[in-house]
Amino acid sequence: MARKYLITGGAGFIGSNFIRFVLAAEPGAVVTNLDALTYAGVKATIDELDEDHRHTFVHGSITDADLVEALLPGHDVVINFAAETHVDRSIDGPSVFLDTNVVGTGILVDAAYRNGVGRFIQVSTDEVYGSLAEGFATEQNVLAPSSPYSAAKAGSDLLVGSYAVTYGYPAIITRCTNNFGPYQFPEKLIPLFVTNLLGGIKVPLYGDGRNERDWLHVEDHCAAIHLLADQGQLGEIYNIGAGTSISNLDLTGRILDILELDDSSIELVDDRPGHDFRYAVDTSKIAELGWAPRHSLDDRLADTIDWYRSRGDWWRPLRERSS
Repeated sequence: MARKYLITGGAGFIGSNFIRFVLAAEPGAVVTNLDALTYAGVKATIDELDEDHRHTFVHGSITDADLVEALLPGHDVVINFAAETHVDRSIDGPSVFLDTNVVGTGILVDAAYRNGVGRFIQVSTDEVYGSLAEGFATEQNVLAPSSPYSAAKAGSDLLVGSYAVTYGYPAIITRCTNNFGPYQFPEKLIPLFVTNLLGGIKVPLYGDGRNERDWLHVEDHCAAIHLLADQGQLGEIYNIGAGTSISNLDLTGRILDILELDDSSIELVDDRPGHDFRYAVDTSKIAELGWAPRHSLDDRLADTIDWYRSRGDWWRPLRERSS
């Protein structure tokens, strides 16, 4: 297999992990990595990939129509990881989320369509379904986003889907649950809590900590996207998740146990506006293609913590920059 991929947002958490995954899985793969290097896109995350001749980094944004148009010819697959992603940041300043997540995605999918790129995968989030009191969201659920972030992602999903319906363009949309693993920006829950605790700082737990999330290791997410690049039905939506939701309080307790700390390291803080209580997705559709998560939270949480323990050279400058 010798496909040429355009990966957007490839200096971010999931995008950079996917590039490593695909270069290992496909010896003939060639990757163009387009990233704007905003606060969560970190060049240090992909520095070692510069040594691989199959990887080319391009500093730029999916909102730059001329750049996107120049890059696309000759690519077989576009996978769009580029997005502003943090809910709290979207509440404080939603305009950049609309610009990147909606306008940028529109520029990218339109250019991919016009240049005849054979497959387009839009990487989205389970947050577009909104909070579920019980049960699991299927791909047919009504979208009910609660934050400017999730609303912008829902808008970009609908835009990509319209190209599949209107033009018959071979686009696929994925909606994944919370990811964890190496190279996750240290404002997200797990790396924030771990790096706080490694520095002797208490962890800020929203409300009573009973909000539930489903945690999937990033390698499993990458494997799912790679499978869909081969076997996904064009024009379809696929949920991706581990199927094991736990509360933020429970997750915090597991982190504390691994680090041999106690509840005195927790600081309860006021809940954020519109904080969804629970996300959960039905993954039976992608399971029919043969995908299932290989790693559980219990399997990989300790080695994720060890990664952050050993890679202070990566995360400390990011925390200092954002403080």
